[in-house]
Order: sequence, then C-alpha cells, then structure tokens
Amino acid sequence: MERKFLLLILIFLTTAVFPQSAGKSGLSFLKIGAGARNMALGDNGTVFGGDASAVFYNPANLLQCKSDEILLMHNSWIQDVSSEIIAAKITVAGLPIGVGINSTSVKDIEIRTRPGDKEGTFNAQYFMGSLSTAFHVYTGIDAGLTVKYLYEGSYSEAANGYALDFGVTWKNAYENISFAAALKNAGAMDELYKEKTELPTEIRLGAYYPVGEVGSKISIVTGVEFQKYTAYDDSHINIGAEASYDNMVSVRAGYMTMYEAKSITTGLGIRWNNIDVDYALTPFTTDLGTAHTFSVKIGF
Repeated sequence: MERKFLLLILIFLTTAVFPQSAGKSGLSFLKIGAGARNMALGDNGTVFGGDASAVFYNPANLLQCKSDEILLMHNSWIQDVSSEIIAAKITVAGLPIGVGINSTSVKDIEIRTRPGDKEGTFNAQYFMGSLSTAFHVYTGIDAGLTVKYLYEGSYSEAANGYALDFGVTWKNAYENISFAAALKNAGAMDELYKEKTELPTEIRLGAYYPVGEVGSKISIVTGVEFQKYTAYDDSHINIGAEASYDNMVSVRAGYMTMYEAKSITTGLGIRWNNIDVDYALTPFTTDLGTAHTFSVKIGF
C-alpha cells in the first residue's frame, strides 16, 4: 500500500512540478532547457545552441564551436526543483566530442500513507550523463549523435535507462537562413515501483536567421522552432530574438506557445574575452513561481 501511495506522489510530482505539457511521460527534468541563453530565447536550443549546450539540444551544432569550451549552469526552477548542469566540448583527432551532465533534485517530498500529519520527507534525484559527437555530411550539412545514461531515484527505489539523440543542421540553406532538426530522448527505462517510466521523446524542427547589423554596433539574430513530444497530442512553437551591442552585451526575449503555465522568457548576457555570463527569467502562472537560470561559458 505504501509503495502504491508513493508512486501516486511521483506521478503527481511529474505533472505539477514540471508543468511543461500534459505530463504523459516521466523524467520531465529532460524537458528543462540548458544554457541560460537558450532558455531566454524561448528554449530554442536546437537552432541557437551553437556552443557546448548543443549536447542537450542538437549535437550537430558541436561543429559550430570554433574552440573548446565548458559551460556551467545552475537552474532554480519551481516547487523546490533545482538543476546543476555541465557541458563541455573538446576536439579529439579533429572530431568534436561533447560531454553533458544534468543533476536535478526535488527536495522535501512529504511521505503520507494515511490522512493526517506527514510521516517524513524524502528527495527525488534525477541524473543524465551523455557523450556526443558530430560530423560533416555534405556541403553545409552536419549531423550529430548523443548517447545518454539516465537515472531516477526516490525513497528506496531507483531505475536506470538509456536514450539517443539525433540532430541535423543545414547552414545557410536559403538566403542566409539555416535549418535544424533533432530527435531527442529515444530510449527506455527500467521499472520504478513496478512501473516503467516513459521517456519524453520529442521532435524539434527549427530555422535560424541573422537579421544583421542595425546601426554600427548592434546585431540581431532570430530563430523559431516547432516542438512536439511524440506521446502528446499538443505541439509548441518557440520563438526567440537576441540583440547584441558590440558583441559584448546582449538582450534576449522568447515566446512559447501552447503551454499551460508559461509563455514569455527574457534574459541578459555579458561577454568578456572568452567568458560569457548569461541569465534567463522564466515566469510561471497559477502561482507556481518564477524560474531563474544562470550559466557561465568559458572558451579555451
């Protein structure tokens, strides 16, 4: 009886704490974006993520990283959810190699097996470790692959799993417009509380367009993505735009459609030599709170 009750708690946790869509799959921490820049741009990482964050969105974009780099991110989500993310890109024998780590926790979940006071608390822990690479397919066309190890643990139970991401980018396909596509989280998990968790497998299609210079020092880039989780009936369109001054200070905004509790994102970025410091703000409705994301990227 206690295990069944705890399973109900975890199902509720997935649908309430991660209000991304209809909540028809588990491991919803995989739906939270990576890199404060991408998240400020409406979570448009498939087209905008041309840095180490590509390991979480579109591994084909690793070839856009001109140097090796590391990205560190802290995400203070809602309802006591927090994430620590590390992404790195290095070059080995001329081949780009990406490494991604996502550790997400939900703290102080109450244990109740009967009406009345809580009997205690426990933490839910989620982990993803990934390895990515990318290669040229044809002139202007790149492809990439990511292999993921997944873990979820709560109370006294734990489960492991594996997943794959595939990505393609077609640079300057038409009048300076680039296109991107990705299939994410295609895999399977072991049983947790005698139930197998369904992964949030998703498809993303997007386009990126650099508007160019406005005045002498201001440059603008825009992007749009179509996003669909394969287990859901709903779909989303994510739009983002960034204005940068002298390649030093950036202002960003995004808009996401068809989400129950969020739509607008904003953020700022500062670049100094080979260091980028970025911040993203994601407000939620229905009294869920506001998510704050910070990331630092260092090139070397």
